[in-house]
Amino acid sequence: MSTNSAPTSSRTDDIVEIGQLLAKYAVTMSTGDVQGVVSVFTPDGTYSAFGDVYPLDQFPALVTVAPKGLFVTGTPLIEFGEPDESGIVNDANGTQTLQFIDHTQTDIRIGYYTDTYRRTGDGWRLATRAMTFIRRNGEHNSGRPHVVDLSAAP
Repeated sequence: MSTNSAPTSSRTDDIVEIGQLLAKYAVTMSTGDVQGVVSVFTPDGTYSAFGDVYPLDQFPALVTVAPKGLFVTGTPLIEFGEPDESGIVNDANGTQTLQFIDHTQTDIRIGYYTDTYRRTGDGWRLATRAMTFIRRNGEHNSGRPHVVDLSAAP
């Protein structure tokens, strides 16, 4: 895919590339591929859920202790930023729906991700991803703050 210096990227190409990036996130989370999950983020990327923000260096431990199951995501709604002086758009925001099915009890969680994307030399990457849960009572929230003991993860 094109890099920051190549003004040949079309909006459709960018949408497809971001869609594939988010598909990789869902598939690698579903298959337990920690390095695959890490690879979809920028080096300074963060993930937010349950009242906490986790930097990239905590992802391996976070993914290891996260519930396992199937991540079923919808087509993202993407809004692109303004082009830079060379005419290239290097940032975007998006929202993607999620249905997570826990493999041990088939419990279902639903909600959506609110994302920021950044074009890098390696293509589009997630800069931030924040989870919002949709509760049975209709509330939308990031969940109860909790303690995740990342030191216990391998």
